[in-house]
Amino acid sequence: MYLVEFLQRVAKKSNAGTIIYLILNILIITYLFSDGFNDPEGFLFGIAAYAVSLAVALSPVGEFILRLVTGCRDISTDREAERLQALFKEVHSEVKKKYPELPDDIKLFVNDNPSPNAFAIGRKTVCLNKGILGFSDEQIKGIFAHELAHLAHKDTDLLLVITIGNFIITAIFFITRVFLRLTGTLVAIVNESFGAWITTVLLDLVLVAAMALWTKLGVLLVMYSSRQNEYEADKLAAETGYGENLISALTELKKYDIAEKGILASLAASHPDTEDRIAKLKQLLAGGV
Repeated sequence: MYLVEFLQRVAKKSNAGTIIYLILNILIITYLFSDGFNDPEGFLFGIAAYAVSLAVALSPVGEFILRLVTGCRDISTDREAERLQALFKEVHSEVKKKYPELPDDIKLFVNDNPSPNAFAIGRKTVCLNKGILGFSDEQIKGIFAHELAHLAHKDTDLLLVITIGNFIITAIFFITRVFLRLTGTLVAIVNESFGAWITTVLLDLVLVAAMALWTKLGVLLVMYSSRQNEYEADKLAAETGYGENLISALTELKKYDIAEKGILASLAASHPDTEDRIAKLKQLLAGGV
């Protein structure tokens, strides 16, 4: 059963930050819909709204929309398709030996972004930026192993769950802001009250500040988990025989690294330092922990 498998995969130490944020998301959504948990029907409605949103997001339709949003398209030339599909099939076969539950029908796409990057989204999508196509076959194999590891570990599903929850909360905050501003403005005009207008502005600022803090907290928690999951995906690549390939790819990618500035920027970075990833991979290949 997918739900059981999903819970088993995400219940790991590296996902601690994301799980904390997920629980907070669910509590806020149910609280807002149930008037402080005093309304059982509202509580159930909040849970149902979240569940329906997730069902759509995790469906093939939701994944199709994600591909559109991220600019993923079918591989355009037969030469590129033949090369990439052969490499992808080989790596997928090796990763599936370790994770038999990995879907057979994972699809490969290309993004026109010239920067060298690759990412997995949804449950069955791996996408390469065009900048990766200049890498060697061996380097691309290492990248494929890393991205398939994210799908095997359900990392992409968990981030999608978080995204949906945060979207619902953001929508509620937006609707609340619009309602308060319209109501407050009308009251100020009808009563010719400058104080009512000031109160409306202050309440709006409080809502904006609350949403900004909530988003910042989410970024810090989720990105912490994301960085840990990058190490886990690197580890799987090494365990399936593509460690040296990935080291080579990371060494090439390091040429494009942009230095982070400040503590918050480092905390919010979704990927660990490339040198650290290379060092950990070398340690794994040398028989270290």
